[in-house]
Amino acid sequence: MKTSLKASLGKVRPLFLFMVVIPTALSVLYFGIFASNVYISESQFVVRSPDKQSTSGLGVLLKSTGFGSSGDEIYAAQEYMLSRDALAALNSDNDFIHAYAAPSISVFDRFDPFGLSHSFEDLFKYYKKKVAIQQDTTSSIVTLTVRAFTPKDAAEINNQLLEMAEATVNKLNERGRQDLIRFAQREVDEAKAQSKAAALALSVYRNQVGVVDPEKQATVQLQMISKIQDELIATRMQLRELRSYTPKNPQIEILDVRAKGLAQEIDEQLGLVAGNQKSLSSRAAEYQRLSLESEFADKNLASAMASLEEARNEARRKQAYVERIVDPNVPDAPLEPRRWRGIFSTLILGLAAWAVLSMLIAGMLEHKD
Repeated sequence: MKTSLKASLGKVRPLFLFMVVIPTALSVLYFGIFASNVYISESQFVVRSPDKQSTSGLGVLLKSTGFGSSGDEIYAAQEYMLSRDALAALNSDNDFIHAYAAPSISVFDRFDPFGLSHSFEDLFKYYKKKVAIQQDTTSSIVTLTVRAFTPKDAAEINNQLLEMAEATVNKLNERGRQDLIRFAQREVDEAKAQSKAAALALSVYRNQVGVVDPEKQATVQLQMISKIQDELIATRMQLRELRSYTPKNPQIEILDVRAKGLAQEIDEQLGLVAGNQKSLSSRAAEYQRLSLESEFADKNLASAMASLEEARNEARRKQAYVERIVDPNVPDAPLEPRRWRGIFSTLILGLAAWAVLSMLIAGMLEHKD
């Protein structure tokens, strides 16, 4: 029994060495000597819009053309700041690599310490560890955090990312405004073309038939026919009286010829108004169709021009912009690594692991005995 206990103790001591002593010693070396100071720069911003999202038909158009609520721009700005394009812009003159691959930085913390990671993807993976974005869903405030190894680098990179976010939102706004106005302008151009074509078709028809307005001209013709009919009735009455009282009066023949001429003129005028394909009544149907098309095209043009003016007003009002709540700070002291906490955390975790494994080994040995 004593021999097995000594053997178990002999196995526990190396376990304590590997599980507690060595990890704690390495933690002391890393946090006490090798770990580089990390400076954190924070900023806060929000994407705001002066007006709320419209629920009218134009508001739906704003949404469909990409000119939506400010929440869309918030997500767009966040995704851009964490994108490869943002990293490429930051590293346009290798400034990002110079900031995170300086020889003064510990080999455990700097980018590509041994010269083995030359790809942009490796740099992008490293970049995502140094830049963090967090959004408060209640207030829509976005917090941008940048970790660097000098206070100046942390503040400069944070400020550059904020400027990129502003440029991204402005780009989305400008494109949204242009798309909205371009859509409305296209509607106006189409309405102008339709109105011009309808007016031209009406003018061509008037020139072909030689009538300005068949309905109005028919009204004039009917009025003239009515006057001729009145004159014909009067002539016939006079002719009847002469035939009754003076049958041999020479005026009878003259009045008879006049009555026949008036009746013939009435028939001709009625033929112009109705009765054949060249009459005013048959021409009025085609004229009414062309006139209605022209009137509808003019109303459509007026509506399109009103929509264009409304779109321009909405484009001026519906503008999202980045408002900085907290500018990037220049840290005056490193916040990471938390050296004492790292050392004690390593010690506590090592002790916990050693205790668990010691109990398992002791149980296994006793079960074997």
